[in-house]
Amino acid sequence: MIDLHYWPTPNGHKIPMMLEELVEQGHALAYTIKPVDIGAGDQFKPDFLAIAPNNKMPAIVDHTPADGGAPISVFESGAILLYLADKTGRLIPRDLRGRVATLEWLFWQVGGLGPMTGQHGHFNVYAPEPVPYAIDRYSHETARLLGVLDKHLVDRAFIAGDAYGIADIACYPWILAYDKAPPDLSELPHLRRWHAEIEARPSTQRAYALGRQVNPSIGQPLSDAERKQLFGQGAG
Repeated sequence: MIDLHYWPTPNGHKIPMMLEELVEQGHALAYTIKPVDIGAGDQFKPDFLAIAPNNKMPAIVDHTPADGGAPISVFESGAILLYLADKTGRLIPRDLRGRVATLEWLFWQVGGLGPMTGQHGHFNVYAPEPVPYAIDRYSHETARLLGVLDKHLVDRAFIAGDAYGIADIACYPWILAYDKAPPDLSELPHLRRWHAEIEARPSTQRAYALGRQVNPSIGQPLSDAERKQLFGQGAG
């Protein structure tokens, strides 16, 4: 049994996407959703910080780890994807070169695509006043990264080759993360083809439906209280 501490954000979506894809592939892991309402400040509660010290979700607790020992907690979405892939032997290539390619692009997402797209979204959607330099900087960097991915997908079905895997799961939620500030994909045909194929997967559909169940108000404007929880907390 896995406890999934989750809220429907781009990073949050990754883990239900993987768990539901494991169902499709006949390697289901039983899991229970533990909602972490980040607008209400649940991410700062001591019990959550005990497993996710950076006060960010998602995080998991695996009550049946492969070594048969005590439960293992894992925070950071990329680390969780890799942990679950290694636990099940699914959604990551078993050959050396395929695994290396997967890890390259997984790290590319967590170190580049996610942070840059997140800042693009913040300054275009959530900032209390326009900051033209920041808007220009992060919009252009997001466009550059999407161009990198489009070129990579010219001659391959998925990011690490012919098979869908954790690199695809990591990247997908960040492509159209902000309805109010969508990137221009018109000149990125290979990325659009890849994105549409993942969007149509039953596992993706179920994962995003789960997000709407957990947070029915997803997509609605933030309240002042939610803004304070999301953007007003320091390191203490």
